Amino acid sequence: MVCITEDMIKQLQTLMDEIAEPLQKTFQNIHQGFPTETLVRFLKARDGSVSKAQKMLVDCLNWRIDNEIDQILAKPIVPSDFYRGVRDTQLVGMSGYSREGLPVVAVGVGLSTYDKASIHYYIQSHIQMNEYRDRVILPAASKKFGRYIGTCIKVLDMTGLKLSALNQIKLLTAISTIDDLNYPEKTETYYIVNAPYIFSACWKVVRPLLQERTKKKIQVLSGSGKDELLKIMDYASLPHFCKREGSGSSKHSRNGTNDNCFSLDHGFHQQLYDYTKQQALASEAVAPSKEGSVHVTLPEPDPDDAKIAETIESEFQRIGEKNGICQTFHEIKINGD
Repeated sequence: MVCITEDMIKQLQTLMDEIAEPLQKTFQNIHQGFPTETLVRFLKARDGSVSKAQKMLVDCLNWRIDNEIDQILAKPIVPSDFYRGVRDTQLVGMSGYSREGLPVVAVGVGLSTYDKASIHYYIQSHIQMNEYRDRVILPAASKKFGRYIGTCIKVLDMTGLKLSALNQIKLLTAISTIDDLNYPEKTETYYIVNAPYIFSACWKVVRPLLQERTKKKIQVLSGSGKDELLKIMDYASLPHFCKREGSGSSKHSRNGTNDNCFSLDHGFHQQLYDYTKQQALASEAVAPSKEGSVHVTLPEPDPDDAKIAETIESEFQRIGEKNGICQTFHEIKINGD
């Protein structure tokens, strides 16, 4: 891994001091009072190349302006029943904090179906969670723990992963590309749990394609990962799918609150949804809000990411053919295409 030096940071800072005022404004929404740490993230993402990091950051700022990302938290997905459908099929939530103060983000990779809304709503929802994390959750954690906290931990639940996951490859590639280009180096470690055979087979062929920096962040844990995760977080912060005993799972904790961090009824999603509605009310005082989803420009995937997606597709098809399933990727369509 490249060591980011003070000289690299100063060079990038000098270049960023020269950008136009609108870009400076949206940069403030990114760094939230921690500009140096933000420059380091982009430098890491480009292996210490100042010129490449500067281009990446300026491209990110232009993307934010062109797609009104600074205003996206003032655009709640409505009505709430429809948003509940999005939440029930895009399984992402926050279950708590590690002992070091890093937010614990849970992702239900295997059971997310993305079939209750168009691709635009799912991308809007994903970006809103990113922005809420970066503008609200992480600054609050930094204040609480008295030090800069700019990353999170992700626990990826592979329960239910099937060949039908090919249905979502286009959407997942788009989300991954948005994160890689505009939210780099925001995850400290990825913990993969409840991995079935199909994941293990794909992991063997995908792992060699990953950058060394990414490989070091990924840990595949045995079973639900409960014992390993309890080394870095308290029981209360474990995602609900890591608390399972035997084949059952509980939706509610002992104190009667909803323990399923994917649910709209969970505290995290209630706070996020209330926040977007409050921001919408404040912005409507200036200009009426528009109905419908936010259409965000989807960036072209990095060639390396495209190769990984193709490798996953190929491996899924190989497994499908081995098991007598002949549906091809080209026959599969995403809702909203």
